[in-house]
Amino acid sequence: MNKKTTYPKNIFFIGKGGAGKSTSSALTALHLSLNKHKTLLVSMDPAHNQSDIFERRFSEKPVPVNDHLSVIEIDTEKWIDKYLTDIRHQVRRSYSYLTAFNLEKYFDVLKYSPGIEEYALISAFQNILKNAGDTAYLVFDMPPTALTLKFLTLPDLSLIWLNNLLDLRQKILEKKEIISRIKFGHKELETDKIKNNLQQQIATYEQLRALFKDTHQTSLNLVLNTGKLSFNESLLIVKKLEKFQIPVSHIFLNKYHKGFDISHIKKAFKTSNIQILPHYGTELTGLKNLTVYLEKLDRFIEF
Repeated sequence: MNKKTTYPKNIFFIGKGGAGKSTSSALTALHLSLNKHKTLLVSMDPAHNQSDIFERRFSEKPVPVNDHLSVIEIDTEKWIDKYLTDIRHQVRRSYSYLTAFNLEKYFDVLKYSPGIEEYALISAFQNILKNAGDTAYLVFDMPPTALTLKFLTLPDLSLIWLNNLLDLRQKILEKKEIISRIKFGHKELETDKIKNNLQQQIATYEQLRALFKDTHQTSLNLVLNTGKLSFNESLLIVKKLEKFQIPVSHIFLNKYHKGFDISHIKKAFKTSNIQILPHYGTELTGLKNLTVYLEKLDRFIEF
């Protein structure tokens, strides 16, 4: 018996820059909404091409496109600032003794540190899930390959560090307990804020890791076109994700020309479930043109 999907379902579009992630995600979100599924299209790509595709301005507040579709654009800089503010508050609560080292002056520099951007996107993603309400589908137009791969693998990598830090913290507490018993006998120790914080973070990232790997909850869609560079980068993406047991659900072949042989794509990605998006000649923009394009397709992948 197949596991039933719990909504909202997360639909990610990944791939080489210029392959057509934004167009594929826009068409998918519109297709779902035309079938009366409440859908939210989320632009997480700093380029924010959805404004050009739908020919209207979007922001962090959902903007309705039709009765069942809204679009938002993630302000990465805003989420970086929020992430650093949260860290600052955690340091003050759990590591108050560090204020003696005047660490406050370094927080403004931290926003340029490696890894900050993906942590900020994770925070934005969690916020979207939290406020999804009765939304059936969340469609994500993702950033370029490098940042997207860091985003998807961040829970696994963070858990490695957090679990080791928790082990280290437990050993420190065991030493402290021995000292306390010598000094205070059987007096109960105060709850350790640092350990609690680590356990909370571990629980959060375990949930995210499970979510990204659950094909009933998450659909990872790899977008490529007929070019060799796009094909080769797509193979690398799949191989890197396989190391973390994160499966790709569907292949979207964008700008397909009639007569192009897709047998090597089926063989390379071990799937025949490929969504063909024929070449459209001119820029595919505007709600009317997007709708007409969808109506001309023979089929569209079901999520």
